[in-house]
Amino acid sequence: MRWKQDCLVLLGALVGGALGYAGFFWLAGQGFYGLVLPGGLLGCGAGLFQSRSGYLGVVCGVLALGLGLFAEWRFAPFVADGSFGFFLAHWRQLKPITLVMIAVGTLIGFGIPFSRSRDAAAADRRASAGAA
Repeated sequence: MRWKQDCLVLLGALVGGALGYAGFFWLAGQGFYGLVLPGGLLGCGAGLFQSRSGYLGVVCGVLALGLGLFAEWRFAPFVADGSFGFFLAHWRQLKPITLVMIAVGTLIGFGIPFSRSRDAAAADRRASAGAA
């Protein structure tokens, strides 16, 4: 049963990440810069389902980081070379606000699923202590 919950968390992350990616480009078309959305909504989507696996927070955090970098690359690739490899090799040249927004999205992408797994584990401990 545990793997089913893990799959639901990852499915929620996938749907949330897709909505965040689309939302980022929609906002950009309106003149706003919401790079926190891809990673943040990935974490929110994953947080809709509760799992006892602590590693899912780390997986979602890594996915949120990757999605934030990918979204920025698709939005504003470097002029010198538009490849994703060049972008990753030169990520330190991004503007500070870009790096902050990617970091915040990554923290949300990690934090929500991780805290949900801690809550589930604590509830299990309380239930087993009450049964004893």
